[in-house]
Amino acid sequence: MKKPKVAAKKTRSLAKGLIAGCIGGIVGTLARTFAERMLLSQAHAELPEPDAAAPAGQALVPVTKAAAPDEIRWALGAAAGAAYGAVAEYFPAATAKEGASFGIALGVLTRETPMPAVGRAAKSTKSTDAAGDVPPLVVYGLTTEFVRKWVRKVL
Repeated sequence: MKKPKVAAKKTRSLAKGLIAGCIGGIVGTLARTFAERMLLSQAHAELPEPDAAAPAGQALVPVTKAAAPDEIRWALGAAAGAAYGAVAEYFPAATAKEGASFGIALGVLTRETPMPAVGRAAKSTKSTDAAGDVPPLVVYGLTTEFVRKWVRKVL
């Protein structure tokens, strides 16, 4: 007579959740950066006319979007991923839609509070401004969840 296989209960670990989430957040930030660059290259933004007041020999760089400094972007991505990993460890429902909802929620939260607070982006009242930001946020969330899940299995 065969004994039924019983799945081993997954032990919860805050430290492992934080580590897996942090690594996932860093990789997710990398994926989001690539997604934003691909979308920006496809946007065909018009370049402004050269300004007569610009010093000779210096090219003007068009500003398409107020971007956060790299340090803030990477720190926020890692910290948010770590928090996500910790929450996912104890509340698996937080990983709904394979992390896509996490990415969008993070984008909404950062658009409304931290980035305007450090003067890197203005609060937007137009819903169309936020619509262009959704694909990179979904990429961030999906990548963070995929990597977090894989790292957590390894730990």
